[in-house]
Amino acid sequence: MINDRTVLFGLHELEGVGWRTIDRLASGVSGAYSCLLDAEPADLVAFGLKPSAAEHICSKLTVPFIEGRLEAYERSRVSVMTALDSDYPPLLREIAQPPWILYFRGDMRVLERPSIAMVGTRSPTAYGKKMAFELGRDLSAYGACVVSGLARGIDASAHRGALTEAGSTAAVLGCGPDTVYPLENASLYAEIEEKGVLLTEYPLGTQIKPGLFPQRNRIISGLSLGTVVVEAADRSGSLITADQALEQSRDVFAVPGPVTSPKSSGTLELIRQGAKMVASAEHILEEYGRLVPLGGRRRENAVGADYAATEDERKLLGLLSAAPVTFDELLTLTGFEFGHLHSVLLNLILKKKIAPLSGSSYMTL
Repeated sequence: MINDRTVLFGLHELEGVGWRTIDRLASGVSGAYSCLLDAEPADLVAFGLKPSAAEHICSKLTVPFIEGRLEAYERSRVSVMTALDSDYPPLLREIAQPPWILYFRGDMRVLERPSIAMVGTRSPTAYGKKMAFELGRDLSAYGACVVSGLARGIDASAHRGALTEAGSTAAVLGCGPDTVYPLENASLYAEIEEKGVLLTEYPLGTQIKPGLFPQRNRIISGLSLGTVVVEAADRSGSLITADQALEQSRDVFAVPGPVTSPKSSGTLELIRQGAKMVASAEHILEEYGRLVPLGGRRRENAVGADYAATEDERKLLGLLSAAPVTFDELLTLTGFEFGHLHSVLLNLILKKKIAPLSGSSYMTL
């Protein structure tokens, strides 16, 4: 059925018609988009469009065109949500340039949960991946929806962590809904489609272009109560998302890292500028106690009820719980003899409680 909603969709599908053009038309017709089907180019020029753009829209925006595009999305198993729909995410509606259309696969209802964005570098350290996974997992365990961008690195780790628990995750794509990027995340794309939602403002067939990704970041932050930056260098694209969160009057959190690590320079600068330093899901969710009660289910710690650790193993696990630590540092911190420390570490590796890293460092799994 052709109505204001489907005409807005058709307008968005026209090549060369961007956000600002639709905004001018929306103001001109006061949201009654159906009247555009009978409009003359002069009418659209009166709304502030250039004559060439007005001619293009009047000649291309037809009922057969709209019906054809709707059929294409149905064949591709992609659903369409418009800014006119009552179930459009309310937080996203509040931002300066909310998307006119959201194309999605999966269940948009997961965004009815309190949502937290998590972003970071595409080439994280082992520490960064571990923190992203654990924060994503624990936020999801409390029932939150973890929002990220399906990029390699921190994004992928956050999504994977969220998928292990009762909450869910939403991936905001920087390409069309029919494109998996990067290809290494194809299985993750499929799992999110099954258990969460994949969404984008870009139509079917939109090609990968670097400029699209910074633009989509406003949606990641816009869907969320706050944005967590896990690891980011000085000029990381993740800092763009943090800036957009601030512009949207949303919270910004940052995970601290070693002051000597270039991957942590951006997050440390965010903390210096006033972002809340966090090391656990509780540190994030205590800001939203009325929305996500901290009485929710908590994860077992590294030494669960099914694992009887020795006193020395517990001591090491406590030291390794926050970040990788070198063998020499563990010698100093524990006071163990060289051979005994090596033996305890080996036992924990065999029991899959810790992982050895490059540089004779170790961290918990």
